[in-house]
This record gives sequence, C-alpha cells and structure tokens, in this order.
Amino acid sequence: MVEPPVSLQEEARALGDPTRHAIFRYIAGASAPVDVAELTDLLGLNHNAIRQHLAKLLAAGLVVESTARGEGRGRPRLIYEVAPAVESRWGVTGPYERLALLLTEVIRTGRAPIDVGRDAGREARATMPPDEDGVDGIVRAMERQGFAPEVRRRGPRTKVVLGTCPFTTTVLADPATICALHLGLAEGLVEGTQTAVEGLVPKDPRRAGCELVLQVTPR
Repeated sequence: MVEPPVSLQEEARALGDPTRHAIFRYIAGASAPVDVAELTDLLGLNHNAIRQHLAKLLAAGLVVESTARGEGRGRPRLIYEVAPAVESRWGVTGPYERLALLLTEVIRTGRAPIDVGRDAGREARATMPPDEDGVDGIVRAMERQGFAPEVRRRGPRTKVVLGTCPFTTTVLADPATICALHLGLAEGLVEGTQTAVEGLVPKDPRRAGCELVLQVTPR
C-alpha cells in the first residue's frame, strides 16, 4: 500500500513545537549529518527526549534517518539529514537556488562551468565523513539535488543513472552549461577517493536517464 504524501499542514504541526523547530533548523544548517549525541549536547536534553522529537520530524517527512558507515562493531549510530523533498521550504535552500548560485558564479567570474562545479564538489566533499567512498558521496549529493540516482555496478565500472532531471527547463535552454556544472560537481565530489569520473552521458532531460560513468579502484 502506498503511503499518502505528507501535507504542509502536518509539516507545520511538527515544527510548531519550539524544541522540534530548533532541532530541524540545526539539522538544516549543519554541513554534515547530525546524530543524537550532538543534539543532546546542543539542547541539554536526554537522549530519549531527542529521539521522540526526531520521530515526529521523521513522521512528518522533514528529516531522513540513515546509519553511519564504517564504525566497526556495536550498535550502529543513526544520523539525520533534512529530507530532499523539504528543499526550498521552511527556510531550507533548494536545488534551483543552489543552481542559481553556481550560475551566478559562472557569470561573475567568467570561469568555465565545469571548474565552478568542481569547486562546489570539493566544498561538499569536505563536509562528508572521511570514510565515505566516492560513489556514495555522489549518490547522496544527487539525491539532495533531486536527481533520484540509481547505482549500477559492473566490475570496476559503476554507472549512476539519474532517474529524474529537476532542471528540465533550464537544461533544454542551455544543456552545455548545466551538464558541465554537474559533471564538475561529480568530479569534485570524488577527489581524494578511489573513484574517478570517466564522463557524463547526457539524455533528453524530459525523459531523464543521464549516466555518470565512474571507475572505482579497489582498495
């Protein structure tokens, strides 16, 4: 059974509690996923109280929960980020706003779009966990942008297929610039990892399916 989408009213109710709103704003402004311990230190509440507030934010579709990678044995640490669907609402910067900033940088500096994208990718990489591999970093960044990525692995070669294009109208107007920005973004995201970007195979943005082709070197 498909769950009905969460309404704006439900999101507003979840954020109506001052503590819950403070948690959401902190997660939204953080440069990396946030865990319960960080929130307890911030707010001075116990773990159970923080978890109850997070459960409300999760139920309202405002944040997403995942497991931190590479921490060995023991109970896995849960981490939280703003849900991609919430972008551009409740004071959260959305994909089109981020794209506008990159395009403004291209116009202001006269630099090539791929170079501006690489710098943005490097900045994003610096906020990620150091043990996160290049493929996971690209997937997380593309999810946040709204591309609905799907990973297809075949030996050392990996394809990240972008299931949707959130910038269809803009890409149709200037595909070279927009695709170069996102290719550069991917290249910046994998710097310092065992992953290299071989290229971007563009498709009609109205049908989506663009492919980022990656080469992964085993550790």
